[in-house]
Amino acid sequence: MKRAAKASTVLVPALVGLTASVMLLVDYLRPAPIFCDEGGGCDVIKHTPFAGVMGIPTPAFGVVAFALVLVLALTRGQTARAILLIVTSIGAGVALFLLNVQRTYGVWCVFCVVVDVSTVLVAFAAAYRVKSKWDVPSWSPELFGTAALAVLAIAAPFVVGSLSKPKLPDVIAKELAATPKGKVTVVDFVDFECPWCRMTHETFAPIMAPVRDRVRVVRKQVPLPMHANAMDAARAACCGEKLGKGDAMADALFKAEDLTPAGCERLASELGLSIEPYRACVQDPSTDATIKADRETFKAAHGHGLPTIWIGDQKIEGAEPGENLRRALDAALARAGS
Repeated sequence: MKRAAKASTVLVPALVGLTASVMLLVDYLRPAPIFCDEGGGCDVIKHTPFAGVMGIPTPAFGVVAFALVLVLALTRGQTARAILLIVTSIGAGVALFLLNVQRTYGVWCVFCVVVDVSTVLVAFAAAYRVKSKWDVPSWSPELFGTAALAVLAIAAPFVVGSLSKPKLPDVIAKELAATPKGKVTVVDFVDFECPWCRMTHETFAPIMAPVRDRVRVVRKQVPLPMHANAMDAARAACCGEKLGKGDAMADALFKAEDLTPAGCERLASELGLSIEPYRACVQDPSTDATIKADRETFKAAHGHGLPTIWIGDQKIEGAEPGENLRRALDAALARAGS
């Protein structure tokens, strides 16, 4: 086998794996994906426990590993060949495990598969290199070409990611389009019994308060089945909205300790709502139909868990610190202009 062909057995899959790892990392670092399909296999795997280790995204390990593989592949000597085999053998074991994870979840992340298959191929090539004892000559075209392609593999996805707008789900894009010029849309998917939703509301409400006249808040009810009174609170929120007290009712529900039907009715009374229209609204089948539609909207927006808030075109998942919420709101306000 010619020198270039031997080198390609390691360098080609390593470069392919490096590029796919960087593309995944870009999507993991963004609120909405650029390369993967929102709600697709990549997005599902991104929201599993295997998406990161100690807060570090899994693709970051792939980027480092493939960069190390390229360095070892271009380094001459028996020691470099042996270390490359050890590193790639461990990587192949991890790759096979992660392929099985995808099989278990019943979804396939295309870029993850490319990374994992590339890792296995590199391991076989590393074993062949040890057996045949070949090295890339110093100052060879392969060395300079690989270095240039490695830089391109890392830089290109980040450049594309920085220049690309996120792919918005249609249901979110529709809400943004309905917002008057100069205002920002906040789509808040809520469960009033969810402790993280309550924490997020407590943090975000005072941040929005000074610019509330420039913010259009759209609340979507997603009562979770594990919360006994979430559905009752969702009905109360819908009826508060229908009867002209949407914001006040939402604030009260987020703070209330009693979210039973009786507790929600007391809140309605304290807010000055007429009780008979409120009761009729709670019992109206159209209220449950609205909540069902909100749940479908959550699915269509590729929601995975609560809290989930869209601030303009930026998706915020989980309980984020106040500075992150403020930064997202400020950015959305700046884009909206005046």
